[in-house]
Amino acid sequence: MTHGHPLRVVVAKPGLDGHDRGAKVVARALRDAGVEVVYTGLHQTPEQVVEAAIQEDAQAIGLSILSGAHMTLFKRVLELLAERDATDIVVFGGGIIPDADIPLLEEMGVARIFTPGASTQEIVDWVNGLRERQPH
Repeated sequence: MTHGHPLRVVVAKPGLDGHDRGAKVVARALRDAGVEVVYTGLHQTPEQVVEAAIQEDAQAIGLSILSGAHMTLFKRVLELLAERDATDIVVFGGGIIPDADIPLLEEMGVARIFTPGASTQEIVDWVNGLRERQPH
């Protein structure tokens, strides 16, 4: 562990997508690296995901989206964080996301998108890099 609090990340599967293997693999890799992970399970609404992140005092939300609804789901999560004055919570994600959509998501405020080729180590390293940005 590092100084202060361990990072806390909410890993969520918003929408109707029923495949959670990737989300579980990432959640386990993050846990193994000392990150506190709150896994919300399948079929969460953006409202449920944001509520969980605020309740758990999470520093980040990781969304796994394979359904093709990534533009809508990321946008809604970011809007809800803004409404709740919680824009300090970093939003990242992964899944089946076309390369052309990644710059649009980043413009929207998504911190990072991991495509299917990303290694769990790459994700863990990036999440651990969030520690440097911690105000704690």
